Amino acid sequence: MNGVPDAFADHQTDTSPNLAAYTTLRLGGPAGTVTTAVDTGEAVSAVRAATAGGRPLLVLAGGSNVVIGDAGFDGEVLVLRNRGIEVVRESARDVVVRVAAGEVWDDFVAYTVERSFSGVECLSGIPGSAGATPIQNVGAYGSEVAHTIVAVHAYDRIDDRQLEMTPEQCRFEYRSSVFKHNDRYLVTAVDFRLTKEDLSTPIRYAELARHLGVETGDRVTLESARETVLKLRAGKGMVLDPEDRDTWSVGSFFTNPVVPAAFFAELTAARGEIPNWPGADGTVKIPAAWLIERAGFPKGFAGENVGISTKHTLALTNRGGGSTEALLALARTIRDGVRDRFGVDLHPEPVLVNCVL
Repeated sequence: MNGVPDAFADHQTDTSPNLAAYTTLRLGGPAGTVTTAVDTGEAVSAVRAATAGGRPLLVLAGGSNVVIGDAGFDGEVLVLRNRGIEVVRESARDVVVRVAAGEVWDDFVAYTVERSFSGVECLSGIPGSAGATPIQNVGAYGSEVAHTIVAVHAYDRIDDRQLEMTPEQCRFEYRSSVFKHNDRYLVTAVDFRLTKEDLSTPIRYAELARHLGVETGDRVTLESARETVLKLRAGKGMVLDPEDRDTWSVGSFFTNPVVPAAFFAELTAARGEIPNWPGADGTVKIPAAWLIERAGFPKGFAGENVGISTKHTLALTNRGGGSTEALLALARTIRDGVRDRFGVDLHPEPVLVNCVL
């Protein structure tokens, strides 16, 4: 495959599909059928029918956070393409904006910045769909969608009803939620509460603050925040580019490990100073990229037609002609190397379909 497939193209029903065309990795074998749903009712009907018939079903949207095995998926694949952005509530200070699950996430972020709605500007440039963001509790540069989500609209396959779920019901955690690794719910739309102002939320991430020329905790214009985040992400190969195979990835392949404070103290006593951030409940978060590099896996480290991005240590990329098994073999080598050197386990961030790490 020479070009970058359009993960958001409308394919309707395809009876001989290769799922590589639906993922940003450009990897994945065949499916039984692939059907595109362009409205919520159509999507719910497809899920309901598959559930009633006991047929395996995989739901995809942007395909930016999924690794599909070389054998593909022997069942029905539903590609979600429902669209729509609307303000559903408004006050003098803030708005609640509802975005359909099939909307391109970065188009939604651009929409908010253009209208001076503050809250998601630091999540600019993240590939994928809006409906995928609560599943993963997507985050970057000190921000995550759990900070602004007030409701997730979903279809419950077990109870056969549509729900409006609160953040508490979503059980948001670091890169996780009730929706991850759980096919009970089909996310159909997400409500975000955003502030009506021209300034960003306080800049939490030191690297971003440095490039903006401000201190952490300061605020900048929405346009400045978005423009700087896009430049930073592009420099790391994290903005989709048809000509740049460093973007043929799922973004960060591993999450930053979170370890108990006592273990971290032992680790630093043995290994010296290690960069870190405070985690929840007294835990410590360690940058996975730092661990990977110190374990002997630099940018550009290569496998069989796959490799670590030349721009970002956390991105595992398809260099063209790669396979899912080759990518996972590289991931295993990295995971085992980090464990051997530091005693720290790395865990994959994307969802693995018909394949295992």
